[in-house]
Amino acid sequence: MDRAIETVEQALKLQGSPIYVRKQIVHNLHVVKDLEARGAIFVEEVDEVPVGATVVFSAHGVAPMVRGGAAVRDLQVIDATCPLVTKVHSEAKRYASQGCTMLMIGHADHEEVVGTLGEAPESMFLVETVADVAALPPYTEDQQLAFLTQTTLSVDETRGIIEALRARYPWIQSPEKEDICYATTNRQDAVKALAKAVDLVIVIGSTNSSNSLRLVEVALAAGVDSYLIEDETEIDPAWIEGHDRVGITSGASAPERLVIRVINWFHAHHEVTNVSEIATVHEDVFFNLPRPIRRALAMVDTTPADSIS
Repeated sequence: MDRAIETVEQALKLQGSPIYVRKQIVHNLHVVKDLEARGAIFVEEVDEVPVGATVVFSAHGVAPMVRGGAAVRDLQVIDATCPLVTKVHSEAKRYASQGCTMLMIGHADHEEVVGTLGEAPESMFLVETVADVAALPPYTEDQQLAFLTQTTLSVDETRGIIEALRARYPWIQSPEKEDICYATTNRQDAVKALAKAVDLVIVIGSTNSSNSLRLVEVALAAGVDSYLIEDETEIDPAWIEGHDRVGITSGASAPERLVIRVINWFHAHHEVTNVSEIATVHEDVFFNLPRPIRRALAMVDTTPADSIS
């Protein structure tokens, strides 16, 4: 998520405003508003972008049809798709080339799922729940099957769907490595640990953020009250009544400054006796910025200082 945000920030620095972005670069309203203030223009589809202009694809990925639409309009594309989402797209193309029918585990209308389904719309079908598995056709072993997953799903819920698929279709193929994002998995594990120490969990994130919604679900499944907020202005004081230990976490795309603001809200409205951090996994995964940005930055770095106006 940070990579996608930095992509737009660097594009604005290098090229200036306007930089067009298809859909929300990440699912967080604060991030979107901040980038809009810097000169980014968010659009729903590439046909809203002026011919020849620069457009950034969001972290959630796009279908081949969208890339084709950008090419027709001669747009300069900067692809900020998360590499983990790109991995799922690559798997979809590989399975399609093998003649597989693919079962995509995910949530309907989520941008990531829409983009992935677009890789092979004739041979890929959406599965949202365990109940959906029972409604699938009675495929036989002469039909090659494979499953893929959205990267921001609940680990536990997805495990149940995969078990149901394997029970019904024992020959079904699966990705060599699971598709769920490491940051999503780590945050869900952290909330499970947090839920053992608190009696209320506040999750900071937008309502269209799949990974943020999953964090609320994980906390609720652990038997702890949990609420999703955009920022501290959405905290309902009534939530706090009867709770002595409050845990605060955030979705992958929520800026750290929002976490600090929520902590400060509690200091301002309640007697806070102790603030501690629960450490689970140290994330040290790094993804390079998209190639057009890296090339442009390299050119700036190699330009003699006295030649820059």
